[in-house]
This record gives sequence, C-alpha cells and structure tokens, in this order.
Amino acid sequence: MGLRESKKVATRAALSWAAIRLTVERGYDEVKVEDIAAAAGVSPRTFNNYFSSKAEAIAARQLDRFLEVSAELRRRPPGESLWTAITAAAMAQFQPGPEVLAHPVPDQLQWTVGLRLMMAEPVLQGELLRAGAVAEAELAAAIAERTGTDVKHDFYPNLVAATVTAINAATVAFYLRADPPVRMDTLLPEAFTRAAAGLPPPT
Repeated sequence: MGLRESKKVATRAALSWAAIRLTVERGYDEVKVEDIAAAAGVSPRTFNNYFSSKAEAIAARQLDRFLEVSAELRRRPPGESLWTAITAAAMAQFQPGPEVLAHPVPDQLQWTVGLRLMMAEPVLQGELLRAGAVAEAELAAAIAERTGTDVKHDFYPNLVAATVTAINAATVAFYLRADPPVRMDTLLPEAFTRAAAGLPPPT
C-alpha cells in the first residue's frame, strides 16, 4: 500500500472512530458532521468525501474490521484448521489502531452504556445491516478460497460465513447487556470454540 492510500485508510479510520466516540459520549442526535471532522482533524468537506452520513461513518468501523478479518484469514497458515484460523483472524481485530491509541476509552462501564444506546439507533441499525452483508460476502469468499469450494455454487462457505456473522452479533449483544461486565476478547474465542465443537449443550 502506497503512502497516499495509507493516509486515506488512516483518515477513514480516524473519522469512523471519532463518530463512534462522540456518539457514545454525547448521544447520536447531539453529534454533527462538523464535530466529527474537527475531532479527526479534517474539514467537513473531507468527511463528505468518505461518508454520506454519521451512521455510515459509525458502521464503517464494523465493516473495515470485518474486512480485515477476511484479509487475515487469507494470511493464516494453510495447515491450520478452519475454525482455528477463523478464531485467530477474528481476534486480530482487537488490536487497537493509532486512532484508538490517540483517543482511548476513558471509562469502560460508561462506554458500554453509551455503546448500548448508540446501537439502538434505528438509522444506525440499517447501516450496520448493509455493512454486515458486504462483510459477510467477503468472508464467504475467503472461506471458499481456504476450503477449495466455490462461493457461488457451494453452500458451505456461505453457511460458515453466516455462522461467523451470527456469532459476532450474539457476542456483541451479550457483551452490551452482561452484568457483571465481560470481555469481548474472552467471549469471542469461547463462542468459536463452541461452534467448532458443534454447539453441544452445556454440562
């Protein structure tokens, strides 16, 4: 990736993280495009070059992280089992980028409450569904490559991709409502381990 493309990726990530951070802190209706642009150190015009709305900017983080899971899955050693590779690829998304390191989460409990309210926004839910469909299709393609199947004609890669998407959604939902709090980077490996084992009933 060249310098110009790297800067575009960094700007997109900074805008998306700023949109999430400000929305969690203030509430969806209290955040303007101008606020997001200022927090990311760019102009509102630059924001509009990347996103058409606040909701799209927020959903972009999920999309980009899921696309990175697919890219990481393609980089995993070919000898790994599928679910081992998927788990490792999914866990890689928890590595914080420079935009997060520059603006870390100050209060985890308050952050979780704000995330819960943000995720309940109807307009955002629509964008998340759209982003999820794009990400799931890319993940199915990566799974097909790894398993020697055809994403257009074989059910298997599509089924696994849908399962991974559902696991992620269930994990996020449980994380947001859990009391006492739980860690996503603990929940997600457990979920994939259970799925790989065929989801046996708990003993």
